Amino acid sequence: MSRVLITAFGPYGSWVENSSWLALVELTRSLPSAPEVTTRLYPVDLAAVRERLLQDLPGHDYAIHLGQAPGSTSVQLESIGVNVKAASVEDLDQPQPLVSDGPIAYQSRLPLAAWAGRLREADIPARVSYHAGTYLCNATLYLTHFLCEKHGWPVRATFIHLPLTVSQAIHTTSAHQPPSMPSAMAADALQLILQQLGD
Repeated sequence: MSRVLITAFGPYGSWVENSSWLALVELTRSLPSAPEVTTRLYPVDLAAVRERLLQDLPGHDYAIHLGQAPGSTSVQLESIGVNVKAASVEDLDQPQPLVSDGPIAYQSRLPLAAWAGRLREADIPARVSYHAGTYLCNATLYLTHFLCEKHGWPVRATFIHLPLTVSQAIHTTSAHQPPSMPSAMAADALQLILQQLGD
């Protein structure tokens, strides 16, 4: 039976909740019989994430990392992780590499286009994205590929950005309420993806 690692992030900045963790909690209420799933909550801290990946990746066939994307209107299946680290907006003009001797980028070997199509067939808005940003979400995707290549772990991975939950959107202080997705729908999207891995 395939083994899948699914990670999500905790709160950060002004967000007291993270839609990725809320979706993962919802998913655990009705996990499929296959594949075998391991769930993890990661702090929003690059050094800690790297250490956790070293601990959690071995022994898994797949890694699906989750994060929230305020302003997003759909489930975004991230295809590419780049070797760029920008700790803040001020760092964007002169970003540093995540790994000094690492390749420029890695591309997911998972069938993301097929997954996006399957989600849309189920009336869940979804698309493949080719840029996971330059912050921790991108770093998680890149480091997963780098560490697996370095240690010979045969793990196939992607990062999935999820919209805010409805409760998060309602309680924002912005002038316009941002787009959102119920946690149950996000969990349904993850269920459908797990079904593909369990077939």
